[in-house]
Amino acid sequence: MLRRCQAEKFEASTIFLVSSLSGKTGNKKTENEKTGTGKAFSAPWMIFWVAFAVRLAYVMLAHTYRVRPYDDHFGFGWEMGRIARALATDYGYADPFRGHTGPTTWVTPAYPLMIAGAFKLFGVFSPLAAWVLITINCVLNALMVRTTWEIAARSFNTSVAKWSAWIWALYPAAMQYAVKWIWEMSLTAFLFSWVLVLALRMRNVGGAPEDEATAANPQRWAVFGLLWGLIALSNPSLLLFLPVCGLWIVWGAFKTQRAQLRLQIRGALLAAVVFLVCIAPWSYRNWAAFHHFVPMRGNFGAELYLGNGPGAVGLLMEYDHPFQDPVQLRLYTQMGELRYAKLRGDLAKAVIRENPKHFLILCLKRVYYFWFSVPHPFDEGAVAEYGRNLNFQFTSIAGLLGLALALRRRIPGAVLFAWAFFLLPLVYYFVTVHARFRHPLEPLIAILSVYLFQSAEKSWRVRWFAA
Repeated sequence: MLRRCQAEKFEASTIFLVSSLSGKTGNKKTENEKTGTGKAFSAPWMIFWVAFAVRLAYVMLAHTYRVRPYDDHFGFGWEMGRIARALATDYGYADPFRGHTGPTTWVTPAYPLMIAGAFKLFGVFSPLAAWVLITINCVLNALMVRTTWEIAARSFNTSVAKWSAWIWALYPAAMQYAVKWIWEMSLTAFLFSWVLVLALRMRNVGGAPEDEATAANPQRWAVFGLLWGLIALSNPSLLLFLPVCGLWIVWGAFKTQRAQLRLQIRGALLAAVVFLVCIAPWSYRNWAAFHHFVPMRGNFGAELYLGNGPGAVGLLMEYDHPFQDPVQLRLYTQMGELRYAKLRGDLAKAVIRENPKHFLILCLKRVYYFWFSVPHPFDEGAVAEYGRNLNFQFTSIAGLLGLALALRRRIPGAVLFAWAFFLLPLVYYFVTVHARFRHPLEPLIAILSVYLFQSAEKSWRVRWFAA
């Protein structure tokens, strides 16, 4: 017979994991009242320094800053690296593939500008430039132990926060993109984690009741708009979550402080203005370069075709991409980026209309790939591939179950996390997937996995979602 208990219990898959992660999470009367709210929400800096040291040690020992010069250093930032070279050599924001192909909106400018700055200071495609960029990635990734801690401490307790932060600091999968990839994942994930922290602060989740009226003040709304502006310039795919996140904050004021609702709406408008100010220079540049309104990126049609064109299996058909296929590169150069992307998009839509059932199957495959492991090149070997898949699947299942449990128990912030899980991957389901696309969600996956296991205790009976 189901009964209410301090923490609902379920059968632990391994006793040692349950015992090592065991903690009291059912009582949301956190330790904040004992230790002070600010202290409870702030991770010890020692965890950051350990995380940074581990990442930097790997970079130095594995020499990941020595990028192979194959294909004229294309692996050094791929399209972003090529655009950065064009910027550093005074060709402007252009040339994402081979040769001089003209202006581009293939990727947004935040990270290419960072690469271009490194090229200007330390040399184009130089090992020192790579080391600086990877080190910046490591700093951003290591700093996420503090956002991970605060998200967990505000929504759950300091025990979940401590375990989540240390897992982020030491878990190899959490640092893999920071130590190897010259791309925007670390920057985007860092900014998104701060958006979540700020949203929880503005809803006063875990805070003192007397702070409720001032939690969502104009300064925080301005920072909210700034963070989202930077995310838009780093990876605009995350923008699907922006309106939901803003409405979630405003809804908190409506529920608790209806007299403050007008002030919160003004704050949201301030955030919108700051956001538009951030993206306006990029949108204006696109208008000046292409004489078309391109707010963020103009390559959606090309990407849609590469994920859903003839012969598609659910992954990106890289063999048909302009960076690999000379015929497509020549067509891209002759037509210009926007016309080329429109042509490919129209072809993709025709294929989808002709066989919508196949498109649906591809979308379902991509849902599976996003959460339960994207097929990987075969150069790693069967054992490495199996271990990677097992790790990917385990963390996804644990994170999703932890989210379900948090929703069931009405944990503060759980609804916001659920929307993030739903909206962030949505565009990828229709186009293409890669394991790195999940990176902004991985701090939440770590937190919710810890919460799941801390909600367990040894029992021969499963008491799941006990009433």
